[in-house]
Amino acid sequence: MNDEILTNIRDFRDERDWAQFHNPKDMAIAISIEASELLEHFLWKTTEESEQRVQEKRAEISDEIADIAVYLLELADNLNIDLAHAIKNKMKKNAAKYPVDKSKGSHVKYTEL
Repeated sequence: MNDEILTNIRDFRDERDWAQFHNPKDMAIAISIEASELLEHFLWKTTEESEQRVQEKRAEISDEIADIAVYLLELADNLNIDLAHAIKNKMKKNAAKYPVDKSKGSHVKYTEL
């Protein structure tokens, strides 16, 4: 991923001596918590209301997405996982699970194709 972003994340963490708290379990929990905070913006809303919420709360939603990304990038970095490589590999696996001829326009899980 972007080296400058990773450097900023590491510097922020290290200036505060927080690496001691950033073990894989707690980082995974933090990602889940931040994802839940993102979900709160859309809870009990219709598709139209959700789209309106994005217009009204774009900055707050952007912050939640950034929080998720920061923790994810740091977790991958801490575990020496090349996130870009992992994404490329996962997309290949997804392509095999969801062949275009069976999945195009369908929302069903690959086990039901």
